[in-house]
Amino acid sequence: DKLEVVRTHQQQENLKFLSHYKRMFVIRNGKRKLPNAPEEKPSTEFFHLRANGSPIATRCVQIQPCASFLNPRFCYILMVPFDSQDLKGVVYVWIGGLAEHEDAVVAEKIAYKMYQDNYTIQMISEGEEPENFFWVGIGGKKPYDKDANYMKYARLFRCSNEKGYFSVSEKCADFCQDDLADDDVMILDNGEQVFLWVGRKTSDVEIKLAFKSAQVYIQHLRNKQPDRPRKLLLAMKYKEHRKFTKCFHGWGKYKEVME
Repeated sequence: DKLEVVRTHQQQENLKFLSHYKRMFVIRNGKRKLPNAPEEKPSTEFFHLRANGSPIATRCVQIQPCASFLNPRFCYILMVPFDSQDLKGVVYVWIGGLAEHEDAVVAEKIAYKMYQDNYTIQMISEGEEPENFFWVGIGGKKPYDKDANYMKYARLFRCSNEKGYFSVSEKCADFCQDDLADDDVMILDNGEQVFLWVGRKTSDVEIKLAFKSAQVYIQHLRNKQPDRPRKLLLAMKYKEHRKFTKCFHGWGKYKEVME
């Protein structure tokens, strides 16, 4: 049999790829170490466990340590390092009040696999966070969303005329930030708002046609989901609102291509 080689990009892995990891696929921040580079001191690590569209499409993505990113619908892993020879740090597995039991089990397994030696691992439920290390490690208490209803409604569409004609195509439920094409217009529905996302290299024709497409989409939803009217909002690249970015797992800085 001929061996098939498939190239895949980070957070755009297909279900066949992810199925091998049994919901324990972890994406860390980092960079290649330079030769003879000094050893960096351990820093706080914060991970968000989330499934997009299917339980198989579960990823545990490292994000910025900030309490505003917490959500009772999900589970998180927080590692606070110690300046000690005996104990490297404490690891908290935070279980949201609305999180699935299966997600909590997966988060615990990931924590024990990542932090095996000289770490104290604690399972904590939402509302039972210790003041001393958890809130200090995450940068202090901050308000955070109390539901994740957008997970039920989130849809991403690409508006493009690259083939010589204008078309609107829907991305799969497992979309990510890298699906935002800089030379196209994207339409994001989060269940409350419909965002028209405009890239830096988008043509005026695409913007006008995408705007009309979004209006048609909203009108269709008024008939299909009259109890959830949407507002049409503009989202410019680099200036996206939190209501937009939270629909993307592990939102961070854009990957810029050096020209």
